[in-house]
This record gives sequence, structure tokens and C-alpha cells, in this order.
Amino acid sequence: MNNTKSKQKNGRSWQVDVWDRMGPIYAQEVDYRFVPVIDQMILRSSLLPGLRVLDVGTGSGAVALRTAHLVRGGEVIGVDISRQMLDIARKRAVAAQLDNTTFVKGSAEELPVDSDSIDRVLASLSLMYSLDRMAAAREFARVLRPGGRVVAAFWAGQEENDIVKFQMMAGSLAPEPPAPGVGPGSMANGDEFVEMLKGAGVESSLETETLGFVFDTFDDAWDVLVGVTTAGMTPQQREEAKAAVRQAMWPKDGGPRYFSNLTQCLVGKKA
Repeated sequence: MNNTKSKQKNGRSWQVDVWDRMGPIYAQEVDYRFVPVIDQMILRSSLLPGLRVLDVGTGSGAVALRTAHLVRGGEVIGVDISRQMLDIARKRAVAAQLDNTTFVKGSAEELPVDSDSIDRVLASLSLMYSLDRMAAAREFARVLRPGGRVVAAFWAGQEENDIVKFQMMAGSLAPEPPAPGVGPGSMANGDEFVEMLKGAGVESSLETETLGFVFDTFDDAWDVLVGVTTAGMTPQQREEAKAAVRQAMWPKDGGPRYFSNLTQCLVGKKA
């Protein structure tokens, strides 16, 4: 195994472990806060009954379940690297009595579907964690039917995005993760992925929306948001990071805080 593949394998194992632990938190505390992002993706996706949709990085299924209601008679396939996340998504689909959803293990770099078989590829806040975005761009192009669309969302940089600033400050004392070059601020320059898609045969463009959510207390925000970026820290490092983030980013009265997040929305179409 060459060095690059070995690093990617180690990085993937690390990511799977982190996301398996994050599943319940996402389902209970994150998904509803990210509804404004999902709304913007749905708005741009031109979803119709009968379409076949692939939700890449489906997590606990928030995008897939919303989409399934809009493509009745079609199919939604949710793909994720975390079995724990997929289990949560399946249970939610059963509870919602949706019979047009399937959830399978896989990654953006190796999508488990046939070529030219998908009408819409959706990726909500998941591409930031891709280990090889060039491979992901090629896979998006491969699975899309001619005329099919890709719609993705990812955060802008920390200067314009409170959640990214919060998470990156929290992780500033963490050791270099086994999966470098990924994370909340890793796609601040969204034009790079636009060019990758273009090279793969998908013309796309970016739009931006400022979206947000609220946390009532600092401790709530810390417990929910830093599971990925502080993975690998010692308890002392976590406490030091926690104090620094609180001082820099939280209201002095300790009350609720609104997170304002510049969000990049990508829309592309395969020729």
C-alpha cells in the first residue's frame, strides 16, 4: 500500500470512530439547527416525484428524509461512512413510514451506485470531511445521469462563519489529526471544488446565504459542536481550549448566543 493510500485508510478509520460517537448528538442537537441549510439545498434541488436521489454523507438522515417526501414514486439513497449514523437514519425512516429510502455504507470517494443512475446528488455539510475531493468530484459526475444535478452546501471561512471559528478555536490545541485537510473550514475557497467538478464534466456555480442557529448556554454549544475538532486532546488541553473559546466568543452575561454562518451553496449540472 502506498503512503497516500495508507494515510487515507488511517484517516478514514479515525473519522469513522469520531462519527460513530457523534450519531446521537447529531440526531438530537444538530439536525434541527441545520434545517436552514437543508431548506436552501431543497430550494435549489428542483426535486420532483419519481426522481432517484443520492444523499452523500447522509449522517442521521435529515436531508434524505426531507427529500423522500418530495420524490414519492422515486428513491432516496443515503450514503455514509458511519454505521451508527446509518442505523439512526434507518430507524427514523421507519418511524416516518417512508418506503422509498435506503441507507448504505460508503464514501464520497467511492459511491456504491451504478454509473449514470442518479438524478440528483446532494451533499449537505459533508464534503468538508472528504479525504479526496477530486475523487468525490469524479464520482459525482460518474453516477449522475446526463442532465442530472448536484447540490452541495459547505461553510465559508472562520472570518465569516461563527460555527467554523468556534470549532477551529476549540481544536487549536489538538494534535494534527490522521485526516489532515478536512474539517469545518476546509472548503472556505469553494471555487476549488467548482473547478474539480468542471474537470469531471459538471458545470457548477456558487451562491451564498447567511444562516444561523442559537445555543442557550456555552456548555451546550461546547458539548455539541467540538466532538470532531477536539478529538485526541488531553483533558487539560480541552479545559484550556474551552476557557479560551468561552472568553473569545461567548456573551459576558453567559446568555444565549446566535451563530451567524455564511454558507456556500453549490449547484451543478452534468451535460
